[in-house]
Amino acid sequence: MKILILGGYGVFGGRLAELLADMSGLEILVCGRSLARAEAFCAAWRGQAQLRPLMLDRRDIADALRIHKPDLVVDASGPFQTYGSACYGVITACIDAGIDYLDFADAADFVFGVSQFDEWAKAAGVFVLSGVSSFPVLTAAVLREMERTMDILTVEGGIAPSPYAGIGLNVMRAVVGYAGAPIKLWRHGGPAHGVGLAESRRFTVAVPSRLPLRNIHFSLVDVPDLQVIPPEHPSMTDIWMGAGPVPEFLHRMLNLLAKARARFGLPSFAPLSPLFHAVLNRMRFGEHRGGMFVRAQGRAAGRPMEMSWHLLAEGDDGPYIPSMAIEAIVRKMMGGECPLPGARAGTDALNLADYDRLFRSKTIYTGFRREEPDVPLFRQLLGPAFDDLPPRLRELHDSKDARQWSGVAEIRRGQGILARMISALVGFPQAGKQVPVSVTFTPEKGKERWTRNFGGRRFSSTQSAGMGKDRYLLAERFGIVTVALALVLHGGRLALIPRRWHVLGVPLPGFLLPKGKSFESQENGRFCFDVEISLPFVGLVVAYKGTLEPAAGSAKHRGPDETPCGVSSGEEA
Repeated sequence: MKILILGGYGVFGGRLAELLADMSGLEILVCGRSLARAEAFCAAWRGQAQLRPLMLDRRDIADALRIHKPDLVVDASGPFQTYGSACYGVITACIDAGIDYLDFADAADFVFGVSQFDEWAKAAGVFVLSGVSSFPVLTAAVLREMERTMDILTVEGGIAPSPYAGIGLNVMRAVVGYAGAPIKLWRHGGPAHGVGLAESRRFTVAVPSRLPLRNIHFSLVDVPDLQVIPPEHPSMTDIWMGAGPVPEFLHRMLNLLAKARARFGLPSFAPLSPLFHAVLNRMRFGEHRGGMFVRAQGRAAGRPMEMSWHLLAEGDDGPYIPSMAIEAIVRKMMGGECPLPGARAGTDALNLADYDRLFRSKTIYTGFRREEPDVPLFRQLLGPAFDDLPPRLRELHDSKDARQWSGVAEIRRGQGILARMISALVGFPQAGKQVPVSVTFTPEKGKERWTRNFGGRRFSSTQSAGMGKDRYLLAERFGIVTVALALVLHGGRLALIPRRWHVLGVPLPGFLLPKGKSFESQENGRFCFDVEISLPFVGLVVAYKGTLEPAAGSAKHRGPDETPCGVSSGEEA
């Protein structure tokens, strides 16, 4: 099979070639206006597929098709927003030559207009699929899955690239070009307009049981979803899609420019694209992780319902996701399964199972959440991952009733002056071994109070679902201090990882965030806890570990000579 990729050495085309590297029997023509760059890309190639460099301007596509006779053309060049009256030249050339076509187009008008060639493509016996990327193929697949359980009314989604991923110049030209310009979308049940990059929302990408991304600022972008998805869902009234590039202060500068252009009728900021491209690709700091989300509200069985889908990509794997849709289609074609003839948006090209198979080869994780505020707190925060907890952890957390568990613990205390002062202020227990411990769980107006009694010394905290920037985090409050914790399940252990903290609601700097490894686990049929609280410039404040069992039945769970998990035998220190 021979594939001609326009923009073959660029950001998206190059990554597509990498994803197809393991496929023998595949010949890829790496095309672009620079033969030197095409040759350099092919010279560095490692893989079973064969690569050939080719200098080609998209305006000369008809001659190239006649000479090279590819089986498939992939347009990975762009920006598709700037092709003007000749924007469909590659498509018409492919239909004339009887060659199948796919593209990465992210321009809503371009993708929406491809259907005008539907009858022509069917008569030629070829398929023309446009917008074959994360937006709208992956989002459409997610929404079809959600529609199994509810009638979808409103949709919002967004993509948040890693700050280390890099942004191509063509993508930057497209984004800066429509900043402050009207964008077609679906709002209040009909066609409407938003303002590119001038409308913003916040969201936390949080795959159940995984460490969530930081709460991210997303702004409205011009993607095909806004026009091609609503017709597929008759009940849909609103759709909004955004991007959340970081660092946030540069993102907010774009917001201000977009609002100024919209307010004062300024010309396009596209000439500034090289500047923003250079700055964004040099301002690389923070977590090397990216993500995506789709959230839908609707009705099921006559009642309101909200679902969200989350994607988390670690390290360098996130930038491959836009190219995976075309990768999946090519792999299906090599197996004899081709899209039906016709010209259309690529929204129905794949389903989530197709993506899941590709994600498993990368550090890419996904999961659904249903908003269920009436369920127990940990089940609410962990979503479907709650059922993956060990039995004892599920038993302790899967209740909203008052209850008590008891056991024994070993306690260590920090010896510094500041550590002792903090321990005294909060009421942390004294150091000791084989210390009797009980924990009473008491519901309190949407929260749960944990009162811990270590050998007669009590201290308590309240736990609740985080709100705002702490969404999907466990908010635990000790007096005037609130720590927002991520619940991460790995290897049967539930880790509680500090992500944010506040004093009287005022956020504190992240570098001062409490440290220490804290987790819950199950050993020998017992609930085990291991908590360590340390602070920068202070060191260890307190650490305690031990075991708990339901107070009413503790005797039947542990014999008199058994040592609880993680607790040393010996006298109290």
